Amino acid sequence: MAAQEAPAWRFVRFGLLVTGKGEERFLPRLFRALTENGQCTFQVIARISQLSPIVSTKKKLKMVGVGKQIPTKDEEIGIAARMFLQKHADSYVVVIDDLEGSRVQFAKDVFERYRRLLDTMLKPFGLQDRASVHFLANMMEAYYFADARAINEVMGTTWADYDGDVEELAHPKNDLKTKLAGFDEIDHGKKIVDRLDLRHVLSRPDTCAFLRTIIGWCVRAMGIPVGVEFRLVDGNYSEITKCQTPAART
Repeated sequence: MAAQEAPAWRFVRFGLLVTGKGEERFLPRLFRALTENGQCTFQVIARISQLSPIVSTKKKLKMVGVGKQIPTKDEEIGIAARMFLQKHADSYVVVIDDLEGSRVQFAKDVFERYRRLLDTMLKPFGLQDRASVHFLANMMEAYYFADARAINEVMGTTWADYDGDVEELAHPKNDLKTKLAGFDEIDHGKKIVDRLDLRHVLSRPDTCAFLRTIIGWCVRAMGIPVGVEFRLVDGNYSEITKCQTPAART
């Protein structure tokens, strides 16, 4: 039997469109476990406005009246995604929003608005499956609690990993500021993120469904077989965002 031919090596660029300051500064570092073999890179394209569901009938009618499918603000996000994808042949765009407070109950509607703008702006160019929409629940600071060792090394504490699902923490940033005297979300946040072990954060299959869905989408986009790493085989995925499938390499 002839030996199976090894898949061709490829280098993938992931462009991030994020809504938070912390994500803009630190998210590529959080994802560094995926870049260890030199097969991909993450870069923030831009920090974008946080979108909410369009519930105003007046606003919907106004868009229809001027022949628009989506608001101008949404078009700008779509243009940023399209420009990145067209500039880099082997590239993907990941839109990441925080899912905090009252936005949790509207998560599906928020997802659909982002997804609609991407499909509207990218489908004419055949690029819609090279972009996806995801959430951090409820913000990046939540994941610090899943790897307390990183907090302890920076802040001199002796915390243990959070027992439950950190994506269900109501106010992770406030919790850090309340419990850690002098905590600075930028200075200390950078040091903590630099120590976070993404594999450890995702080591429990019953937690971090939103984050695992981001990683799973990126791994599939890279064409890497899904394995036990990050609990991608047996771990929970977000019921809202897991429906997206990345396009194969073109």
